[in-house]
Amino acid sequence: MPQEESSQDNAMTMTGAASLVRSLEAVGVDTVFGIPGGAILPAYDPMFDSTQIRHVLVRHEQGAGHAAEGYALATGRVGVCIATSGPGATNLVTAIADAHMDSVPMVVVTGQVASAAIGTDAFQEADIRGITMPITKHNYLVTDPAEIPRVIAEAFHIASTGRPGPVLVDIAKDTMQATTTFRWPVELDLPGYRPVTKPHSKQVREAARLMAEAKRPVLYVGGGVLRARAWDELRELAEATGFPVVTTLTARGAFPDSHPQHLGMPGMHGSVAAVTALQKSDLIVALGARFDDRVTGKLSSFAPGASVVHADIDPAEISKNRTADVPIVGDCKEVIAELTTAAQAEQAAGRQTDRTGWWRQLDAWRERYPLGYTSEGGELSPQYVIERLGQLAGPEALYVAGVGQHQMWASQFISYENPNTWLNSGGLGTMGYAVPAAMGAKAGRPDATVWAIDGDGCFQMTNQELATCAIEGIPIKVAVINNASLGMVRQWQTLFYEGRYSNTDLDSRRIPDFPKLAEAYGCVGLRCDTADDVDATIEKAMAVNDRPVVVDFGVHRDAMVWPMVAAGTSNDEIQIARGMAPEWDRSDD
Repeated sequence: MPQEESSQDNAMTMTGAASLVRSLEAVGVDTVFGIPGGAILPAYDPMFDSTQIRHVLVRHEQGAGHAAEGYALATGRVGVCIATSGPGATNLVTAIADAHMDSVPMVVVTGQVASAAIGTDAFQEADIRGITMPITKHNYLVTDPAEIPRVIAEAFHIASTGRPGPVLVDIAKDTMQATTTFRWPVELDLPGYRPVTKPHSKQVREAARLMAEAKRPVLYVGGGVLRARAWDELRELAEATGFPVVTTLTARGAFPDSHPQHLGMPGMHGSVAAVTALQKSDLIVALGARFDDRVTGKLSSFAPGASVVHADIDPAEISKNRTADVPIVGDCKEVIAELTTAAQAEQAAGRQTDRTGWWRQLDAWRERYPLGYTSEGGELSPQYVIERLGQLAGPEALYVAGVGQHQMWASQFISYENPNTWLNSGGLGTMGYAVPAAMGAKAGRPDATVWAIDGDGCFQMTNQELATCAIEGIPIKVAVINNASLGMVRQWQTLFYEGRYSNTDLDSRRIPDFPKLAEAYGCVGLRCDTADDVDATIEKAMAVNDRPVVVDFGVHRDAMVWPMVAAGTSNDEIQIARGMAPEWDRSDD
C-alpha cells in the first residue's frame, strides 16, 4: 500500500493537517467528497493547495458518504469522504453502515474536538469511533500527529483488501494544528490482519468432486465476485462446467444477462427459474454470497436437498446462515480459477454427470415463467419506462437505483452485460442512495453515461445533491419513477394490510413539481406521463451532457413487483402475480 518514496531523508516538517493531505496524496486519492466545519477546518487549508485532490463540496454529509460509495463501486478504487465532528460525523453513519453491509471500500476522515476536550461533552463532540465500531472494518482516533501517515496507509490497505469495507479515521483538531515530521511508513505492520486469499487445495478438490457428481447444480453468485473483480474467472468456470448461474441483487452484471446459462436473479423478487433452481438443486456452489434472508426466504425450507460449497474471503460468513459441506476461505478470483482447474481435471478423468434433464427442466421454467408486466388502466407502466431506459441507454451505461419498487424493476428489466454497471443499496436498503451515489460514480467515471433510477420518495431524501452536480459539472441523469407513494410499502399494505394505506401517500404528483425543482437546482427538468412520449423524453435527456437532467415519469401507482416471495415464507411459495403461483408438473419434482 505505501506508494510514496520511503526514507528518513524524505522527512519534512509540517502541520498534522498538511501531513493528512500529503498522506491522502501518497495513497493516490484524486477525489474527496465532504463539507468543512470547525473541527476538520485545519485540514481544509492545505487541501486548498493540493493539485492532485479534487474536493467535491456536497450539500449534506450523507451525500458525501454515498458519493464515496458510488465512486468506489464505479472505479474499483477506495472512496473517500470527509466531515467535521459531532453532527457532521453522525450524518455519515448511514452511508458507513451501507458500505459495511455491501462490502464497499471507503475511508472516512472526520475531525474531532481537541484532544483535551474529548469526553467532556464539548461543543459538537460525538464519540464517532464508538458509534461506528459495529459498522466499520476498523477505526482510529488519532491524537498524535506523527501517527497520521501510518494510520492513513493502514486505513486504505484495510479498506481495500480482504473483504472490502469502510474504515474511519477520526483526528483531533489540535492534532491537525500541531507541528510534526512527515514520514511515510516503509512498510505496514498489521500482525492481526492477515486475510486469507489462496484457498486450501484439499477443499477445492473436494468441491470439484461434488461438482462432478451433482445432477442439479447451481452457481449462486454474490457481490463478492464483483469486489474480487473475478467476472472473467466466473465465466470460465460456468462455461467449463455448464452449470446454471444465478446472480444476486448486488452481483448483477458479474455474469452477462444474455448468456444462455444465466437464469436471472434469485430472491424475494427474483425470477421463477432462479428461485426454483436453487430450491430444487442438489448442489449450490456459493461464490462471494452470504445466504441472506432476501435470497433464502424461510431459511429452514431453503434448498432442502442441496449440498453446499461456500467460498468467501470472510470466514465469518461461511456457515453463518446455512451450513457449508465444503467451506472454502479465499479470494473469489483465486478460488474460482482453482475450481475451474479442478473441475476440468475431473472431466479429463471421465467423472462428469449428464445434466441434460436438469437443463431441460430449467429451460421449461424459463419459458413458462418469464419476467413480465401488464399495463393497467392506460396509465404509464413503470416497468415499461425502465425497460426502455435500459434499451436506449444501453449496457455500457451505469445504472444507480434507490430502494423500493423502482430498484427491483431496474434489477429485473434492464439487461446487465458488464460488471460494475449496476449500483444500489443491497444489504441496508437505504432510501436516498441513488442521487449522491450516481454523483460519485460520474465523478469517478466522467466519460460514462450515469442514470440514477429513483423513486419519488427516495428522491426527496437527497435531491439537494443536484446542486452539487450542477455546480461541480457532474452531469448525471435522474429518472424519477413517480407513483406519488412510498411504493414498496404501499404494495405490502395492499397485500398484507387489507389496503389500509397508512402514511404512504406522498402526493408528489402535486408537491413538489420535480421539473421546476430541477430547474431551480440548475438542471434540466422534463416530464413524461404517457407511453407514447417515453422514448422521445429519454432521448432528449440523453442529448443533454453539459448539466444534470431530471425526468419526472408519472406512473401507475398500483403497479406491483412480481414475482414475490413474501417475507418469512418459503421460496416454494413464490407467486407470479397476486394470488397466482406457478403450477409445477409432477416431472418438475
